[in-house]
Amino acid sequence: MTESELSTAAIHRLIEKAGAARVGDGAVEALREILENIAIQISKDAIDFATHARRRTVRGEDIKLAAKRFHQN
Repeated sequence: MTESELSTAAIHRLIEKAGAARVGDGAVEALREILENIAIQISKDAIDFATHARRRTVRGEDIKLAAKRFHQN
């Protein structure tokens, strides 16, 4: 198993914040894996946007634009 960038406690708190009374370890691990994969994909897309704009710096606007694929608000 590879080392995670997101802590177990943080993922646990997110699930509780969503309203769960109890949270299993399997749920924490599953959500952590999903969130990390989505974050990596958003980051890759944001890098592409910054590169297309001839910038080496990824900006918040790049991340927000890339995240629109996953979140429609």
